[in-house]
Amino acid sequence: MSAQLRKPTARVCESCGRAEHWDNDLEAWQIARTDGTKQVGSPHCLHEWDINGTFNPVATDE
Repeated sequence: MSAQLRKPTARVCESCGRAEHWDNDLEAWQIARTDGTKQVGSPHCLHEWDINGTFNPVATDE
């Protein structure tokens, strides 16, 4: 059994709805688009990302 570290690939702000996805080429979070429109949310928000403890960063092969 070996364990591998997983990284989140998407996140959404619970306060303003800003959505982002991880870009492996740029190695940075990028604003997501829906129907060509950037999901920027509020520029004044401190962004409460949807981190609730359900994401498990450790994936195991059984």
